[in-house]
Amino acid sequence: MTTTESGQIVTTRRQRWHIGDVTITKFVDCVEAHDLSHIFIGATTEKIMAIPWLRPHFITTEGLGLLSFHALVVDTPDKRIIVDTCWGDNKDRGPWDVRSNLQTTFLENLEGAGFSRESFDIVLCTHLHADHVGWNTMLVEDKWMPTFPNARYLLDKTEFDFWMNPYDVATGGGFDKVQELCVLDSVKPVYDAGQIDLVDGAHQVCDEVQLVPTRGHSKGHVSVRISSRGEEAIITGDMTHHPSQLVHPEWGLKEDYDFDEARRTRERLYADVSDKPVLLIGTHWAGVTAGYIRRENGAYRLEYKE
Repeated sequence: MTTTESGQIVTTRRQRWHIGDVTITKFVDCVEAHDLSHIFIGATTEKIMAIPWLRPHFITTEGLGLLSFHALVVDTPDKRIIVDTCWGDNKDRGPWDVRSNLQTTFLENLEGAGFSRESFDIVLCTHLHADHVGWNTMLVEDKWMPTFPNARYLLDKTEFDFWMNPYDVATGGGFDKVQELCVLDSVKPVYDAGQIDLVDGAHQVCDEVQLVPTRGHSKGHVSVRISSRGEEAIITGDMTHHPSQLVHPEWGLKEDYDFDEARRTRERLYADVSDKPVLLIGTHWAGVTAGYIRRENGAYRLEYKE
């Protein structure tokens, strides 16, 4: 694990989980340390430090929150799927200059592990924010082309329509401009190539994989439910960003499309899976990344799954 000049913590550690006949493999783009009081409305460092089980995987000794940016490859008996595609290389992210024109080894890491771009059948995007769609496309002779040439890209229709048309968000911090840029270089080229399939809410992707609506963070946000041989997992997307929200589900982001709905979605899903054998795999959870939700002292905690 190393730290770059931009403050990113780069890790090559690969994790893998088995859910019945399904294998889920994590590919990390980067891990970053952030002051969560600047990210979550209502959070404080004191409240973060008061959650002892967050260490060492999810916060630093100083109380900074660790956020991971990774993709998850889901291999079923019949389909190879990639869920969310991180930041992508060579992309102008305008006011977020630290995100612009990245040069990473993401594709090389996939290829080196035996996952060629051509081998993927499906790309799933939990939503269309810039850090979840970047590798949807790659630059080929100055033109954005679908990175996964043989895949169908499954997107929620509500989410797609919202970002492809004028939208009513103004969160500040350059978020609006970044989203405009990412739609142009990471979504529209796939649509123009005819590789996008739009689906409505809950959608059965294949026998083992289903999209489930988890609205709030974005208008058409979905999570990914995986079921096989009596075992179950849920890939969260940005339904939840950090395990501290298990204790404080009221903490949300100013970038949330509907702050209150995002809170209700967290509360509902946490309650639905708590004390059950449902593995929760956090799309931004660093370290162990996955675990089971347990009730404890009137709140929730995460029981790690290495």
